Amino acid sequence: MQGEPITDLNPTRAMFGRMVADLLRDAGGPGFFWQLAVLALCVALAWPLARHVARRLEARYAGSSFALRFAASSLERAMFPLFGWLLVLLARFALEAWMSVSVLRLALVPLFGIAFLYMAFYVLRRVLSGNGQLHGMLVLVEKVLTTAVWVCMGLYVLGLLGDVVGWLDSIRFSLGKQSVSVANLMMACLWILLTVLAALWFGSWLEERLMRSASIDSNLRVVLTRLSKALLLLISLLFSLSLVGIDLTVLSVFGGALGVGLGLGLQKIASNYVSGFIILLDHSVKLGDQITVDKYSGIVSQIRTRYTVVRNSDGETLVPNEQLVAQAVQNQSFSKTNVRVATRVIADYGTDPETVLRVLAEAVAGLPRLLSDPEPSAFLVAFVEKGIEYEVAGHIADPQNGKLGVQSAMNRAIWKALKAHGIATPYPTSDLQSTKPVQPSVAAGQLATPVQADANP
Repeated sequence: MQGEPITDLNPTRAMFGRMVADLLRDAGGPGFFWQLAVLALCVALAWPLARHVARRLEARYAGSSFALRFAASSLERAMFPLFGWLLVLLARFALEAWMSVSVLRLALVPLFGIAFLYMAFYVLRRVLSGNGQLHGMLVLVEKVLTTAVWVCMGLYVLGLLGDVVGWLDSIRFSLGKQSVSVANLMMACLWILLTVLAALWFGSWLEERLMRSASIDSNLRVVLTRLSKALLLLISLLFSLSLVGIDLTVLSVFGGALGVGLGLGLQKIASNYVSGFIILLDHSVKLGDQITVDKYSGIVSQIRTRYTVVRNSDGETLVPNEQLVAQAVQNQSFSKTNVRVATRVIADYGTDPETVLRVLAEAVAGLPRLLSDPEPSAFLVAFVEKGIEYEVAGHIADPQNGKLGVQSAMNRAIWKALKAHGIATPYPTSDLQSTKPVQPSVAAGQLATPVQADANP
């Protein structure tokens, strides 16, 4: 009875399919309740196993970004149906020779489907997450996948999945010289999707491992990540196309057209991509470097394939990689040496220069971020019209944090020290002119003539 085909004359089997029909046949019998007891036991054993694994996963991803923790939550939820499916599967094969297992066979379907859904959600959330942020398409993809999985499970339980696949295979249309069915097209899309997702997931996993490696240079880690992702994606596409029976020799025409397009219309884009790999390989610019290129200055926060992100107090600037290769770039962190920070001030001629030099050097000594070795120094720069010009300079070891804050602290300390020692600084000429008394205006039509002093007393 258990191996009867679905084409027999049993009306219950014809209406519901073999799985539901066997369940209705066993309902109410002693074997039915034994199966329910075994199913409950499997579920009860799966719960502590799933909680143990889920707690370990939660501890592992505790310090990760929100996107990774969100993806890990799907993996944690998949543990209970996964362990339940494994235990029920073992129970089914163990009891199949002794009793009917219609309840266990039916329970395997939703357990496997839910476990598959959560595992798929984990892969999707890892793949569709960039820079720690969730992709906006994720919700739509998850809804479509959930609907498709539940529809397939329902058709499988009712015994209609084979009929639906046969009906889709009967709908055929011409694609070039070949006749392709809707079922073949859907299977091709499914294989391409699965292989691409697998390649992207493995690329994300490899990127995570490479970026955490302290023995590999940061630029080399980025290069290996980009190359591995591109290579994995290419291999997955070629593999999926060969699985669905597409001749790969037709891609040679596409490759030739792509090369012509890059040579003619995409020169700038190709140049930026090549320049990005050159920057990463020659270590001229690295993550965290303080650079100045053209009119942009800041800290390198990201080196992407096409552009480099330079962050400063005004925000983030996307500098094309070609600009970093073709133009002069001031990299204050290139040689890993300390960076000099200087400010200038003018003092009155009536103050002893030795006193001013001593006061300036003492004013900036001990300021935060200024190094004590070499210690800050003061210099007499020039004799100018308004007074004597001095320069105070120190060194910092963390230029990636910016120099403006250090210069501001130096200027404030110098101002307080000059005031405390009574050292005068000349006012700008424009301010001095604006303080002169204004001559009273002359009436319209009259000329102002100088008043001659009377020679006689």
